[in-house]
Amino acid sequence: MRRPERDIALSRRKVSRRAMLIGAGQVGFAALLLGRMRFLQIEEASKYRLLAEENRINIRLIPPTRGRIFDRDGTPLATNEPSYRIVIVPEDAGDVAQTIERLSTIVELDADDLNRALAEIERSPPFLPVTLAERVSWDAVARVAANSVALPGISPDVGLSRRYPTQEDFAHVIGYVGPISAYDLERMEDPDQLLRIPRFQIGKVGVESKLEEVMRGSAGTKSVEVNAVGRVMRELDRQEGQSGGDLQLAVDHKLQSYVRKRLGQESASVVVMDCDTGDIRSIVSSPGFDPNLFVRGISSADYARLRDNDRRPLASKAVQDAYPPGSTFKMIASLAGLKSGIIDPTETVYCPGYLEISGRKFNCWKKTGHGSMDQTSALRESCDVYYYDLALKVGIENITEMARLLGLGKRHDIPMSAISEGLTPTKQWKEIYHGAEWVIGDSANAVIGQGYVLASPLQLAVMTARLATGRSVTPRLVKRIGDQEQPTGAGTSLGLSEDHLRQVRRGMFAVSNHRKGTAYKSRIEDEKNRMAGKTGTAQVRSALVDNDEVPWDQRDHALFVCYAPYENPKYAISVVVEHGGSGSSSAAPIARDVMLQALFDGPPPLEAYPEADREHIRELQELIKEDRPLPGDGERGQA
Repeated sequence: MRRPERDIALSRRKVSRRAMLIGAGQVGFAALLLGRMRFLQIEEASKYRLLAEENRINIRLIPPTRGRIFDRDGTPLATNEPSYRIVIVPEDAGDVAQTIERLSTIVELDADDLNRALAEIERSPPFLPVTLAERVSWDAVARVAANSVALPGISPDVGLSRRYPTQEDFAHVIGYVGPISAYDLERMEDPDQLLRIPRFQIGKVGVESKLEEVMRGSAGTKSVEVNAVGRVMRELDRQEGQSGGDLQLAVDHKLQSYVRKRLGQESASVVVMDCDTGDIRSIVSSPGFDPNLFVRGISSADYARLRDNDRRPLASKAVQDAYPPGSTFKMIASLAGLKSGIIDPTETVYCPGYLEISGRKFNCWKKTGHGSMDQTSALRESCDVYYYDLALKVGIENITEMARLLGLGKRHDIPMSAISEGLTPTKQWKEIYHGAEWVIGDSANAVIGQGYVLASPLQLAVMTARLATGRSVTPRLVKRIGDQEQPTGAGTSLGLSEDHLRQVRRGMFAVSNHRKGTAYKSRIEDEKNRMAGKTGTAQVRSALVDNDEVPWDQRDHALFVCYAPYENPKYAISVVVEHGGSGSSSAAPIARDVMLQALFDGPPPLEAYPEADREHIRELQELIKEDRPLPGDGERGQA
């Protein structure tokens, strides 16, 4: 049945309205879409272009050149040198194992280096280069280049590597650098991104570690284009970073080298300080090691050899080891007694060879006794009984107070590793750490530098410089950072009586220059450079057995401290020879030789030595000049 025209017309009007609404909606949506597209493509174009560029361009860090280290006269102690290495890109090498095997027939590969490289290949993306061999020769580089067709993915490269030209001379002072480890990163609160560069090297010990931030410098950057998987396609831009700061140490390399050679293979340490400025002119721990071994990762065999040596070549004995100071502590006791007003330097104490205290005999080193001793003669001949008596009168608190004033019992702030604070005990200290009361026997032991008292060779050198000058001389190891001179350690007056200081200095002068002095055999004959000093022997065991009758590692330590010239002190020296026996026979001759070398800035004339020693000294100087083993080197062996 045909629909009426009216219904048809009505229906058409409804459809037209719907079409118009739908069309309007479509037009509106299209307009909105076009507006949005215009906004994104025109107004926001720069923003999204930048995002696209960042997705395609990576910013990478360029390691800076590490600062160099020089001695006080400009001799290079730590430098950077070009180092050739051989790298492999695993994805370009095909069969990595086979390619490395072919390489090994052309270039000698270290087994430890190769194992580290294989481990790095396993955990790194295949397109990153991995170092197979470092510090290879130019001949090796040429052979690799000539055989490049047979060595896919392998190529020579060049970079900077740390080098220590003086080798053993400054091993314990400067330390060394090495690849940063996960442990190193864990210890840092907010590590520099530069430190996350694979195998980036940082200072591990010594000056290299303590002044790491100064010497590291700041990274440069380079913009590189990478593809979708992160492989570098090309370099677009480069901005070099800032090199690390150079350092100039206060140490004199010529003197440092002499001291090392003079010590030979003794397990010993020497510190030489400038009395005017506090500059450390030499600081040696013996035996030493070659820090270059650690730069690229020391082998297990080399490390085991150093670790298992009974003379502890890895230990920085001059600063980290603390020893009973023995009789070198007696100057402190003398000053404490004089300052307190309790003792009179002319008053005598009779020494029969022992002093009985609370029912116990405290023996003097001289079993037959010294007889009547005043302050100067007691110091000259190192009479223990005189000082036992002094301890009973003066008390440990006064003695400890003087020890700290003279630099013991405190950590001196120089940029070396594991610096010891030593120990100057008090009654309160013993109660806290041992849960026991201080007894008079503790004071008797402490006054002769035994018992709880401990001091490092560095502290003993500071003590001697302060005795010589009456000022609070402090050690300075770094003379200049970049162009900036560092403050000296000249110090100010200690506030001690000059009369009291002169009294103690007279006793020290007698030690080296009076016929009864314990170091008379090691005197300096040159009148302008007379030396004042003090011997010391630190017991390692309590049994009364001669040193010659026990193994090397059970013998007493030998100590000697001194300054010269007596009238106008220029240098203060401390010497500790581990298990060397007595200070007069082992440490004093070394100190005398080092002092003369420092005063004359080179080999001194033979006339500066006692006539009986001159032929021996001449032979010794020849051996040192030719860097040949000294008499006795290696005789003790390992205990």
